[in-house]
Amino acid sequence: MKAAIRPGGEGCPIRSRVDFDRWVVERSGAELVEPFTFVIDTDGGLRLAPRRSEHVACAGGRPVLSAGEIGFGREEGRWVVAEVSNHSTGYCPDTSSWPTVAEALRRAGLGHPPGFTDEVVFRRCPTCQEHNIVREDDFICVFCGSALPALWNVDPFGQCP
Repeated sequence: MKAAIRPGGEGCPIRSRVDFDRWVVERSGAELVEPFTFVIDTDGGLRLAPRRSEHVACAGGRPVLSAGEIGFGREEGRWVVAEVSNHSTGYCPDTSSWPTVAEALRRAGLGHPPGFTDEVVFRRCPTCQEHNIVREDDFICVFCGSALPALWNVDPFGQCP
């Protein structure tokens, strides 16, 4: 998939409030009513791309600390994070990645909720190796019926135990 990423197709880096303010004024009203794709790169920086962007493209094909979708709203005249999830089928980040997201948002000067507003539980099936979204605490692979592990085990770069 990394070969399909065109140079310059990465998400916009947001490392400060100035970066965010510059980025948000370039968005249309129609864009701002939908969530955006985000990743937290391995330096802890936030990157934003249009919602229909692939997370792997947003990250330039590189590993990330977290990924998902993020929506913004206005509060007391300032932009804040209104909703944020770890929904990324490209990276399948664990819900425990929230602290890295919160820190990146803090550095970007963005108020945010105390955690993901929508948590997605991902697991890789040890039998068939397919990625699953666990719903209603049903840790059974939808592809082969095998039991899924209780602990997160998805790493698209082959670095998980």
